[in-house]
Amino acid sequence: MKKTNYLLLLSLFLAFVSGSAQDFKIYVSDAGNFNNPPWQLLMFDENGDNPQQITTENLAWPQDILFLEDQDAMLVSNLNTGEITKYDANSGDFQSNFASGIGGPTRMKIGPDNLIYVLQWQGNGTVFTYEQDGTFAGEFTTVGVNQSIGLDWDSNGNLYVSSFGGASVRKFDTTGADQGLFIDSNLQGPTNIFFDDNDNLYVLDWTAGNVKKFDSNGTFMEIFIDGLSQPEGVDFYPNGNILIGDGGTGAVKLFDSEGMFIEDIVTAGDGNLLQPNAVVLRDATLNIPDYDKDNILVTPTIGDQFLIEPATLDTFRSLQVFDISGKKIAIIDLTSTNMWSASNLKEGIYFLLASNPNKKVTQKIVVKKK
Repeated sequence: MKKTNYLLLLSLFLAFVSGSAQDFKIYVSDAGNFNNPPWQLLMFDENGDNPQQITTENLAWPQDILFLEDQDAMLVSNLNTGEITKYDANSGDFQSNFASGIGGPTRMKIGPDNLIYVLQWQGNGTVFTYEQDGTFAGEFTTVGVNQSIGLDWDSNGNLYVSSFGGASVRKFDTTGADQGLFIDSNLQGPTNIFFDDNDNLYVLDWTAGNVKKFDSNGTFMEIFIDGLSQPEGVDFYPNGNILIGDGGTGAVKLFDSEGMFIEDIVTAGDGNLLQPNAVVLRDATLNIPDYDKDNILVTPTIGDQFLIEPATLDTFRSLQVFDISGKKIAIIDLTSTNMWSASNLKEGIYFLLASNPNKKVTQKIVVKKK
């Protein structure tokens, strides 16, 4: 099983050579004593070692972490203040309030339209959307979801939102129109949700201490992972392995793609971690300050057909491709092509990175179809 939103793009790069090694960092939001501090953001190496406290500044029951790599920015949702705070993605220094006036923001995700979707624990419970510069783009839904704390999209672009208090998952179509409850039984206190490639929906059940699997019609199939304690926060390695925050033990657990336990990758209490509630993988390749951002690797910078510049072909053997959330999705082999077709990608911002022992270059491009 693989996370559709993160890995589906891999199959679109049929002419590319993919699968090179990646150097990940694990970011964890620590809810501390829930409504009361201490609160912190932590970073661990890919194997869970070397905990570093990224920030404690302007946190108030932090809920989720979202990277905007084109801005070198990290967003954190804060339930207590109704604010999304913005930090330097590399240093963790506080920059500004990205958004405010939200009824207890919980989960944040970049949607198919490149807007940031934000859930509300309080208030009217509707789904807010924002441009990536923080401009409010409107309420995507008119029907609210009480204590909403998990969201994802199926392969048809329908949005699903979990309700912790309602022990349910509600479905909205691509326009935000309410489609009713998708799941209204077999749940006790759901948090994060995610789809696999077959549109099966997986739900982290915080209260029950497990991850449940439902089919594409919302019918309960099985308990996918059991023996958890207050599971919240989930992310995925390219090989399908799953990271899950285990709040009851203060650990982050690693499972394979079939739900089999591998290890506590972040052991209980490491970095003084109390209550993980967001777990985010970030490719450390993007956390390199000495990349040259002035060189042009491909032309044009906007479109869906890109010509590899002759200087790029002479200097580098490959280009790495990242999506807006910082996930590496492919490698372009420059020894066999001087063109890149992005016509099968969804429109939005991408990054091309190139490096050799003497030079490192990155370029932001926008895929825009005619």
